[in-house]
Amino acid sequence: MVKIAVLVSGGGTNLQALIDRQQAGELGCGQISLVISSRAGVYALERAEKAGIESMVISRKECGSTENFDKKLVSELKSHGIELVVLAGFLSILGKEVIDAYPNRIINIHPSLIPSFCGNGFYGLKVHEAALEYGVKVTGATVHFVNEVTDGGSIILQKAVYIEPDDTPETLQRRVMEQAEWELLPKATAMLCEEIQKEKDNK
Repeated sequence: MVKIAVLVSGGGTNLQALIDRQQAGELGCGQISLVISSRAGVYALERAEKAGIESMVISRKECGSTENFDKKLVSELKSHGIELVVLAGFLSILGKEVIDAYPNRIINIHPSLIPSFCGNGFYGLKVHEAALEYGVKVTGATVHFVNEVTDGGSIILQKAVYIEPDDTPETLQRRVMEQAEWELLPKATAMLCEEIQKEKDNK
């Protein structure tokens, strides 16, 4: 199995989508082996515990610096034999050391159709507020590789979601999650696990 780490910062709805697909046998050769949260006490950690998945908290504040945070993160990922890193609502920006340790092996889900409404400052409800304020008729979600530019890595999968006339940021956020994020992230994860497994088999 290809070992996956899921990085979280909050409630863990995308983590739950991954767990549900794994339990349904839909993550292919992927196996969620570790959940890392940037904050203690978040519900995502309870989701991991209920699913029997090892979890831990690595706080940037407690690490004292970005460099120490990155070193600790890489150390834990490597010691657990992690081969694919999935960011699922992870609100800490990853530094060069982490990205270099996992080239094209870190993916993120963003709640818009990149390149719209992405980059620094665009996260959570802010993305949906911006989409509604701009007046676009279609939004969606994007799974992309993570590089040193916020939301700047190559796109893996996208799915469009239509905006309804009476949408609020909250209703739009929920529909984008249900119609796009929860479908795309497990699908992209399974695809990449298959690629990683093929590379291992060919060595």
